[in-house]
Amino acid sequence: MSIESITSTTEHLNKDFNATLPLHIANLVCVRTGKAMPFAREEMSAIDKAPIKAPVAVNFMGLSTDEQADRKHHGGPLKAVHQMPTATYEKINAEFDLKVRIGTLGENLTTEAVDGLPEMDESTVCIGDVFQYGNIDDTNYDKSNSVQLRIVQPRRPCYKINDQIGQFTKVPNIAAWVSKQGIAGWYFQVVRDGLIDANLPVYLIERPYPFATLSRLWQLSNSKEKYDAKVIEPWLAIECLEDSWKKVLQKKIEKG
Repeated sequence: MSIESITSTTEHLNKDFNATLPLHIANLVCVRTGKAMPFAREEMSAIDKAPIKAPVAVNFMGLSTDEQADRKHHGGPLKAVHQMPTATYEKINAEFDLKVRIGTLGENLTTEAVDGLPEMDESTVCIGDVFQYGNIDDTNYDKSNSVQLRIVQPRRPCYKINDQIGQFTKVPNIAAWVSKQGIAGWYFQVVRDGLIDANLPVYLIERPYPFATLSRLWQLSNSKEKYDAKVIEPWLAIECLEDSWKKVLQKKIEKG
């Protein structure tokens, strides 16, 4: 992968999302939370998320009414809120001839693009992006009625995706397929606490690393080839990128 390809990606994103910021890019159509319930393998899980009907508080640990049964691998400040495009379900259902419904795989937020802009997905959002979920038009608005979230890492699909879908039908290793496709969504760090609710506008307010799309990160991470240090070093300089991803990328640097 060359510097030129990174530049091309940056120019494409600038055209789509890097107008004068903040930019209204989407509307929040659903907020979901889950409760830890008995799951496969005699475990508990809150992977199944249901729509909520009222505003919910968001703090550095995530949505106040959302639970994570396995706090070692889920939740926490660097996995506070999860968003995944609805297109992920469309791709899974088409590939495996299924009818998996939205919310089955653990996402908290679902958005819909506005004004002809691209949908929020792995090819259009970047590590370091900060989004405000809530109005910013009125200078006198109540900040508590909105939240600000920063993308810090993609979601790594785990075996619970297989177990969740496997409750309904016998399928291949969907988690591995989703990982290979790089379509598992992303995790947010909470920049500013507040309330979140369906039907809020979504604004892109900061994009410090326009080269750092999640799709590019997955490509680099999954690739078997090595890269010139000039390709990898910009990623290692992203302060907010979660450390385990930097360790993966560090190993991709061509020696000598």
